[in-house]
Amino acid sequence: MTPELVVAHRAGNDLGTLRSALDLGADLVEADVHAYRGRLEVRHRKTLGPWWLWDRGELVRRTDVRLLEIRELLAAAAGDPRLLLDLKGIHPRLAARLATVLTEVVPAGTVTVCTQHWWMLSAFRDLTNVRLVLSAGSRRGLRRLRSRLRGRPAYGVCVHRRLLTPAIVTELRRGAEVVFTWPVDTDDALADARRLGVDAMIGKNLSVLGVP
Repeated sequence: MTPELVVAHRAGNDLGTLRSALDLGADLVEADVHAYRGRLEVRHRKTLGPWWLWDRGELVRRTDVRLLEIRELLAAAAGDPRLLLDLKGIHPRLAARLATVLTEVVPAGTVTVCTQHWWMLSAFRDLTNVRLVLSAGSRRGLRRLRSRLRGRPAYGVCVHRRLLTPAIVTELRRGAEVVFTWPVDTDDALADARRLGVDAMIGKNLSVLGVP
């Protein structure tokens, strides 16, 4: 295991890859959470109308894939504190619904929640067992993040690797305990992330990140 935290990117979107990543020793396992018609679905693909899901170069019918719901994921994790739930989209009730589910299912269990839409994190302010991570994937988002951290420290921040320099990482760490970055999927990306000095690396290939 490397000194940096290893985050298994998207591995929580499927129960099989969730268990594999946990068993292999990933420090965190990321899952994407969407609100859809009263449900909290765990999936990376985005909604396209009532019948379709899409991702880059891929279009599938909702009926052709098994859609995992958040309660199933939490049950499968069985209280393991290594879940990182990434809130997707801007549904106005996504965060509040997730906060309710966490209170009901894992009232004392540690969970990490991440989003690029920081206003959502207020739904978890009374849940002391939830670690909050502010994410930024653009230069504008990074500027806002740097400004926010000067007055409001956070548990964690997550920034796309192409936006970072060692100096920026040092600055972010003054306002956050953990600095995450993504994507780290190749040996070259790993070397770059280590050069930057981040605390946590998010990638799909755990062997690249030092997990056997």
